[in-house]
Amino acid sequence: MPSFRAPGRVNLIGDHTDYNDGFVLPAAIDLECVVQATARPDGVVEIDWLDGDAGSDRYADAVQKVLAEHGRSDVGLDAQVSSTIPVGSGLSSSAALEVSLALALCDVADLELAPTELALACQRAEQLATGVPCGIMDQLTSVAGRAGCALLIDCRSLETEPIPLPEEIAMIVIHSGLSRALEHSAYAQRRAACEAVAARLGLDALRDASPQQVADEPRARHVVSENARVLEAADALRRGDIDRLGSLMSASHMSLRDDFEVSTPELDALVAALEQAGAVGARLTGAGFGGCVVALAPAGEATRIAARAADDYRCQTRLTPTPYVCRAAAGAGLLV
Repeated sequence: MPSFRAPGRVNLIGDHTDYNDGFVLPAAIDLECVVQATARPDGVVEIDWLDGDAGSDRYADAVQKVLAEHGRSDVGLDAQVSSTIPVGSGLSSSAALEVSLALALCDVADLELAPTELALACQRAEQLATGVPCGIMDQLTSVAGRAGCALLIDCRSLETEPIPLPEEIAMIVIHSGLSRALEHSAYAQRRAACEAVAARLGLDALRDASPQQVADEPRARHVVSENARVLEAADALRRGDIDRLGSLMSASHMSLRDDFEVSTPELDALVAALEQAGAVGARLTGAGFGGCVVALAPAGEATRIAARAADDYRCQTRLTPTPYVCRAAAGAGLLV
């Protein structure tokens, strides 16, 4: 029984820029969704959700519908699905599910999609399943991730550039204990606000705006400043200047908190706890409204820093955080 895996992702910097044709700097991580699958002759797709998440049926239905539009023949499938990515965390559990399931469905039907085409199909499936007008970052990172690297993505051209992460630096991800579902958040309103400013300025997207044009528009100001931070962060990573990268991450969190207003008191407290525990930089990751924060730390100190920050946060909020020390993983494919 062949198995297909797709990783989750953590975004080091660049949130709410992807649907504005901007830049992001995520990494695929070593938390993943795995689909074991065999073909069946009757065209029926039967899925055993080993983690008990039957609510994922809507994602499976959406992936099947989109792949049919890409010419997939009506071949059935028996599948077992498991995942180590926490749901509602901002680590792209749904994108990993969509990508791994799409690979399995394509395999049994002898359908081949180019990597970018696969990512776009899974993005469309996410939009159908949730009604959330998400960008391309999650699915493209899951497909195109590179082991040991962050991935600079131009969300207009969909070009990607792997940038090695120094071995002496670790990525800490801590789930705040505050789950979120984007379909029940203000995500769609934030996107609409960005598109309204771009239209008023006569631009295709806020990627094309200057700082002067959006100086009095907090939502748009975040997008324009965040795009600049992403490009500077990529340069810092190429130079190995982790201190600068960390300061850019912290500035990103402040912009997401103050201008874009997608943080929460809990996420703010967790970011502060990580910085006080010795992280080089920390920020919310994903769309916000709950979920996870990400931090960079010296590899030898990462476990201690994560534990101390989690303890301090727990005492302050009475919530139960879940820390992970993550590695940058390869993108989706056949599990061997």
